[in-house]
Amino acid sequence: MSRRPAGRAPRLGVFGGTFDPPHHGHLALAEWARAELGLERVLFVPAGDPPHKRRSGLSSVAHRVAMTRLAVRGNTAFAVSTIEASRRGPSWTADTIRALAAAHPRARLHLLMGADMFATFATWREPDEIARHAVLVVALRPGSRVPRRVPAAVRHGRGVVWLGNPGLDVSSSALRARARAGQSLRYLVPDAVDRYRERHRLYDGDRRHS
Repeated sequence: MSRRPAGRAPRLGVFGGTFDPPHHGHLALAEWARAELGLERVLFVPAGDPPHKRRSGLSSVAHRVAMTRLAVRGNTAFAVSTIEASRRGPSWTADTIRALAAAHPRARLHLLMGADMFATFATWREPDEIARHAVLVVALRPGSRVPRRVPAAVRHGRGVVWLGNPGLDVSSSALRARARAGQSLRYLVPDAVDRYRERHRLYDGDRRHS
């Protein structure tokens, strides 16, 4: 757990995603951001109804929340928020950031995302509102570069930070494909997550489970 210098506003990381399943790449990114930026806590926020993904292609939100809780277990600086999982309708990031800013008025919010997501940030719902409340923390994937242009919404907001994190080229979609093919996910996801998805037969064939 990071110790906050006297007088400094608490720093809270916000890490949203489908987490289907959560994997070591997610955890490594969150820990790198926590250490590099001095975050007191990182909130993992599983999306309830992600607006840009087909709902029929997702595991139920209950499964994804359960797996994320198992993934972060043991790190006292990590926690899971169900703010989106319990909300009706699409899980818009702007709504989440507004709610968290209201719930933690003294905190300096840091929104974690990958470079691929940052590249589309200008097309998000209310990007200026997100940037007004949160610093954007962008992690580069292997082979990606810092974009030359920064969206106008970011320039007028709290700014953007580029993480110097090591690249871990792993994705949830690739892990689901491995599981469907009967291949091992060991060392790619936490053991507790692997046991959970095996017990509930997640990613067997093309089925999703409620």
